[in-house]
Amino acid sequence: MNPADNAALGVSGRIARAFLTSQITPLLALVALLMGVFALLVTPKEEEPQINVTMANVFIPFAGATSEDVHNLVTVPAEQVVSQITGIEHVYSVTRPGLAVLTVQYKVGQDRIAALVRLYDTLSANRDWVPAHLGVGEFIVKPKGIDDVPIVSLTMYSKRPDATAESLAKIAHAIEIELKRVPGTREVTTYGGPDQVVRVTLDPERLAAHRITVTDIERALRATNASAPAGSLTSGNRAIEVRTGEFFADARDVAQLVVGVRGEGTDRRPVYLSDVARVTDGADVPTRFVWHGENVKAADGTVRYTEFPAVTIAVSKKPGENASTVADALMARVDELRGTVIPDDVQIALTRNYGDTARDKANKLIQKLIFATLSVVALVWATLGRREAVIVGVAVVLTLATTLFASWAWGFTLNRVSLFALIFSIGILVDDAIVVVENIHRHMALGGKRLVEAIPVAVDEVGGPTILATFTVIAALLPMAFVTGLMGPYMSPIPINASLGMLISLAVALVFTPWLSNRLLGGAAHAVPAGGQHGTAGGLEPLFRRIMTPLLEGANARRNRHRLYLATLLAIFAAIGLAGLKWVVLKMLPFDNKSEFQVVLNMPEGTPVEETARVLAELASVVREVPEVTDYQAYAGTAAPINFNGLVRQYYLRSGGALGDLQVNLLDRHHRDRASHDIARAVRPALAEIGRRHGASVQVVEVPPGPPVLAPI
Repeated sequence: MNPADNAALGVSGRIARAFLTSQITPLLALVALLMGVFALLVTPKEEEPQINVTMANVFIPFAGATSEDVHNLVTVPAEQVVSQITGIEHVYSVTRPGLAVLTVQYKVGQDRIAALVRLYDTLSANRDWVPAHLGVGEFIVKPKGIDDVPIVSLTMYSKRPDATAESLAKIAHAIEIELKRVPGTREVTTYGGPDQVVRVTLDPERLAAHRITVTDIERALRATNASAPAGSLTSGNRAIEVRTGEFFADARDVAQLVVGVRGEGTDRRPVYLSDVARVTDGADVPTRFVWHGENVKAADGTVRYTEFPAVTIAVSKKPGENASTVADALMARVDELRGTVIPDDVQIALTRNYGDTARDKANKLIQKLIFATLSVVALVWATLGRREAVIVGVAVVLTLATTLFASWAWGFTLNRVSLFALIFSIGILVDDAIVVVENIHRHMALGGKRLVEAIPVAVDEVGGPTILATFTVIAALLPMAFVTGLMGPYMSPIPINASLGMLISLAVALVFTPWLSNRLLGGAAHAVPAGGQHGTAGGLEPLFRRIMTPLLEGANARRNRHRLYLATLLAIFAAIGLAGLKWVVLKMLPFDNKSEFQVVLNMPEGTPVEETARVLAELASVVREVPEVTDYQAYAGTAAPINFNGLVRQYYLRSGGALGDLQVNLLDRHHRDRASHDIARAVRPALAEIGRRHGASVQVVEVPPGPPVLAPI
């Protein structure tokens, strides 16, 4: 190329010429490819985007106070104090006899540590909101966030007739210790099973005979069940810590407690607690029930549902850990514990594995991404040729690889939204490379220049419009990144990943595509056929003329254009009418075909847990008749392990005899015809009717396809 041609080139042509024969160009391409492989290996796989929703519950005890007193003296002043903090979006409160619970929800994106420090400092600095010596206890702050949602839940049950929730709970607590050692785990919690207590049953006649009062026993228990440091002794060049007292270890220690002295003079002897009471250890009075229901095939071939006492272990992961890796490690550890910590007769049902679902969705979307890329390559092959298709395909791969690395560097995970952003933008990402390759192809077909001379000119001709089109698309997508609320960070991978991909595709089109075209198109034939057309234009021209000629030429051209305008308007109104007739449902996001849904039961206040369990069993009798249901877990008096939806709706605070949950697990979506939403809608009328008969509220809750809200309306 002579100096005059070089001076006439614009920015695009000069960039293409600079890298056209440079040896650094293939090295840059190799680095881009390796960065993409690195990002694919290290980026955590999640089912949903990890939205930083900082929430905290503040528990303020006020022993002995009524709900009205707690509300007036504690809840209202505490709300006013907490509302002073910046960055808070909502403050909710629940008042109970003897307890005020405040839920503080910060705006999305607030730093978790800084937010909790501000909350604690504000509460500590305003301790004088209640009069001194009123009896209000110290506040307790319990933070909650996205990483508190369990990624794995395991339901343990046994088919032995003598199996009890108490024995299962002991096994579960032993498993907790082992699972906590798995790298990446954060919190391991057991749902169900009674508390272990030492029960002291007083005998009034023995108390009277030994002249011991209940106050004496209470005082002795409080004074003895304590341990405190009492200094240290130095002996033999070593310091020995001295402690006074010790805590009770078991029921025998409690039974041997001295509660008084009987007799006079030399005949005095101690009175033990076992002398005036019966001391036993074991399960406390049940305040919650958990059971597991599954279909069992009988010897005669019939299938029936059987229920077993159960406990559920839920495990959450640490921030930034790969959900798939942690879930796989947990399941491997559970397999190792079988036959040792886990007895052979104890069954374990995997009722949640978000690691598997995250990997499944990520792999599915990656397959669709590959399919979309191959479709584009096939289209270019059919229209321009196989060498041009190879150039476009390599450019797309480099663009996607670099975009994945940029997404990882930005802090995104591999989830269905971030991968959807790449699939959504694949048609836009290839435009730059296709435009450049097509114009190089056209210049070679015209002839007159060597390939190394034609490429910079061809790139320069389309460079300006390509740059303008790229930034136009970015300008259309990027404002979505500034949406506030939960929807903003949930959908932010789409505008950010797509915008990054557009910038990277432009760089690849101007730097790498000309270099590869120079390598692959040098020996290709680009002769102009008779008629002056090349490629597939000759085949498309007759069809184009047949459609457009009646609209542009002839006596009826004007009338034909008006008919086209009218038909277009009618088509637009018909499309709008589809939504009005509800033939097409307008939604923000499509329903997600999950393998689970939840039934939430709220009985009238004061209902005992036994009655709640009975109603849950009645609800389960409806659910288990659904052919797509594999099993279910019922939770009476306690909440089921929460999901992201339950985190925002604070289902983790659900406890008490009047509350219950039913966790329903379905067949994998590949093995059933109906979607989970259709199944949930089908069972809802029967479940609601049972609730009406018992004066209860029954809600069928699905995991939403997008960010959860407190209520849809």
